[in-house]
Amino acid sequence: MADDITDKYIIIGKLGKIHGLNGWLNLYPETKPADKILDYKPLYCMLLSEWQKMNVDDIKSYGNHFLLHIQGIDNPEDAKKYVGKEIAILRDQLAKLRQGEYYWTDLEGVTVINQNNIELGIIDHLMETGSNDVMVVVGKKRYLIPYIRKQVIVDIDLDTKIMHVNWDEEF
Repeated sequence: MADDITDKYIIIGKLGKIHGLNGWLNLYPETKPADKILDYKPLYCMLLSEWQKMNVDDIKSYGNHFLLHIQGIDNPEDAKKYVGKEIAILRDQLAKLRQGEYYWTDLEGVTVINQNNIELGIIDHLMETGSNDVMVVVGKKRYLIPYIRKQVIVDIDLDTKIMHVNWDEEF
């Protein structure tokens, strides 16, 4: 199933608690910007151990997230099977990137090796900061490595899932 996620499906959000009596669900996007989630159709949800297309008939903004309604799900009892489920799209729905650009999801799981050929660990996730994105690399230690091309990132090979960096293992 993990290969399914990275090779065919990309997770772009998560469904939260039920909202109201008509089957609406809270939707928390992982897209940047958040409203980019509105551009993707169809959406898929993992149900009964497989990705299933959702027949979404409405999404609307609600505070810092969205509310989502699925066609035919009109009460809390029917909606509860979606609570806590991740929302995905097909990978081919993503915009094509220029050479040297990567989606965060493609970098997660990549092994990071420094200039001294020391394996620092695996990229667990990335996070935004005010100045640049930061990779959270987990190995014997936990490293917060800035995602800065040329200065820190030497090269990335997604085929071998290896990234070379200029980073001291003592940091």
